[in-house]
Amino acid sequence: MIEKACSTCHLIASGNICPRCKTTTLSDDFTGLVIVFNPKSSAIAKVMKIQRKGRYALKVR
Repeated sequence: MIEKACSTCHLIASGNICPRCKTTTLSDDFTGLVIVFNPKSSAIAKVMKIQRKGRYALKVR
């Protein structure tokens, strides 16, 4: 299955609905990958406003 990134929260998912924010605005055109294990101590997670661990796209078109 093709992975897609949510245009709202940037979470990378493999379905047609984002499991995090429940939107259907997923795109297969994304660049970059950030894997967040501990969002409370991650500087990148703070900049991207990520509050849960997971795989995220840097840019979603």
